[in-house]
Amino acid sequence: MHKTDKELQQDVMAELEWEPSVDHADIGVSVHEGVVTLSGYVKSYPEKMAAEKAVRRVAGVRAIAEDIKVRYATDPKMADHEIAKRILEMFAWNVSIPHEAIKVKVEHGWVTLTGHVDWFYQAEEARKAAGGVKGVVGVTNLVEVKQRPLGSDIRNRIVAAIKRQADLDAASITVATDGGTVKLGGKVKAWQERAIAERAAWGAAGGTKGEDNIAVG
Repeated sequence: MHKTDKELQQDVMAELEWEPSVDHADIGVSVHEGVVTLSGYVKSYPEKMAAEKAVRRVAGVRAIAEDIKVRYATDPKMADHEIAKRILEMFAWNVSIPHEAIKVKVEHGWVTLTGHVDWFYQAEEARKAAGGVKGVVGVTNLVEVKQRPLGSDIRNRIVAAIKRQADLDAASITVATDGGTVKLGGKVKAWQERAIAERAAWGAAGGTKGEDNIAVG
């Protein structure tokens, strides 16, 4: 059944209210032709990401325009150098992140990552780790991946990783490689399935770049 924009708005608001890691009180939701726009304020960057993730779980959402801002309430603001130090510590603890290859810059709570890594998933892990640090209001990931041709073994490894996912119809997803780029295609029923496919593909350790062209609907 096709949802009206009003019905989709109500479902998104209900999902945000249900999600325990999100304080929905200051989040606004509008919907136009299946495109959900989020606005307002949250108390941390991880909460901002959790709100977006919650919306992606809702059936019928075609796309998300996210304009939520981070506004700290009672917590004292962390200094930029303290945030940078904490991010470097997180990188050092995460075996998936080549911390010596990534530089961290923090300005007014906004993190910019630069450097070069061997694999696309390493850049993604760095972005996620930085975004989870208290005091971070946003992350710009400028980490570049070294260019290298992809062999058929990389594609086979990604296909196998996708097939291992219990909550995913692997037959509906295509995997192609173009130079150093891994391209996902096909169609799934919900955003959650698309996220599962992404996680499996990017975690299969291959590629300098990832393109997700999987349709949802």
